Amino acid sequence: MAASSRGFATQLDFKLRRLGFHHPLHRDNNNVSAFRKRRRVNFEGDRVVVSRISCCCSDSVLPIRRATGTGKSVEKSDEWRFDSKKIRRSVRIQASPALPFASPQSLFISKQEKFYPRCSQRNSGPQSRDTPPKRDTGIANEKDWGINLLNENVNESGTNEDGSTWYRESGEDLGDNGYRCRWTRMGGRCHDGSSEWRETWWEKSDWTGYKELGVEKSGKNAEGDSWWETWQEVLHQDEWSNIARIERSAQKQAKSGTENAGWYEKWWEKYDAKGWTEKGAHKYGRLNEQSWWEKWGEHYDGGSVIKWTDKWAETELGTKWGDKWEEKFFAGIGSRQGETWHVSPSGERWSRTWGEEHFGNGKVHKYGKSTTGESWDIVVDEETYYEAEPHYGWAEVVGDSSQLLSIKPRERPPGVFPNLDFGSSPPPAEEPPKEPPPRQ
Repeated sequence: MAASSRGFATQLDFKLRRLGFHHPLHRDNNNVSAFRKRRRVNFEGDRVVVSRISCCCSDSVLPIRRATGTGKSVEKSDEWRFDSKKIRRSVRIQASPALPFASPQSLFISKQEKFYPRCSQRNSGPQSRDTPPKRDTGIANEKDWGINLLNENVNESGTNEDGSTWYRESGEDLGDNGYRCRWTRMGGRCHDGSSEWRETWWEKSDWTGYKELGVEKSGKNAEGDSWWETWQEVLHQDEWSNIARIERSAQKQAKSGTENAGWYEKWWEKYDAKGWTEKGAHKYGRLNEQSWWEKWGEHYDGGSVIKWTDKWAETELGTKWGDKWEEKFFAGIGSRQGETWHVSPSGERWSRTWGEEHFGNGKVHKYGKSTTGESWDIVVDEETYYEAEPHYGWAEVVGDSSQLLSIKPRERPPGVFPNLDFGSSPPPAEEPPKEPPPRQ
């Protein structure tokens, strides 16, 4: 799922050099920006060229800068467009809050030859497909990975004409309860060891119906830049309801070898056969003296809808800013509320809070206040709009998971039954060491 559903007007402006990080949030002063009339607005794109950790974002949301306000109270803001092709079914009600929200959308132009000088492989060794992960691209479909497991055990290695080396191995691990894991590992490194890559594919299954498809890849280059990425897709049956579930997740991180810069993202999606859906992401990044974070989530249970976003950023000088919002709807009735805030290096805080109550009859109660003394409390005639169902749900994820669904478990001997564990879920995937958690 792309991050476009969270795009809102930005309020901060990083000095994004070299790594090409596009800022997530910005506020110049304690100025107050004008309210937007509609929640769905237009935007266009700009690109930032990268020279260090090069990544490329192909998200459907791009920013367009404009200035609002008059006199001394002028702010830069970003407007955003939501890809209408991704909204499959929705309930009309009219647009929402008047407050802008930021997006840490990052745009990168990948210069693979600089960020990842590959070893040339001319012999029978595996061809490196490894490239740095891309920011804000969500969770890829299985077909994008091209996982192709070998049917026989392999353990081979070699040296190319330029002195670079490669290896490839595959095997099968068996365990209790019909557990089977088929895997393939491959990798290579240049002659001086300054650049290397590793990639692992696997599929897992057991007699309970559990199936898993996954990839892990990592690498580094001669400049000390490094990256790591993992992707998983899981099919299992809920122990208590017997409802089939598919869960997808991805983790990505990249770190510069020459600057105090890097980023990390964790994405997840969960679906079941009755239409229950949960999606979310946690992200953070740093570029020298500036850091930013983002968390968002969506939950659909076939009737009610809950969405939320929380984004914030800070500099080493002590300036902090951010905004957050939440919406809850059921059968056309619901609410929205949020806050935009800013803290100066001296500790002076500005904030504006707002809220909306949608009654489902064409009436909307809008209210809010700020630390500068403004306030409002009105009831207006207005339609309500919200997404009643996810634009990507159970039917879509099943259609995109053919390789996962085709995994064949070990044959179960007659009279042997699977051992169902009702007290635990499949163990989470191991994560590599990461930087300390960000300050919040």
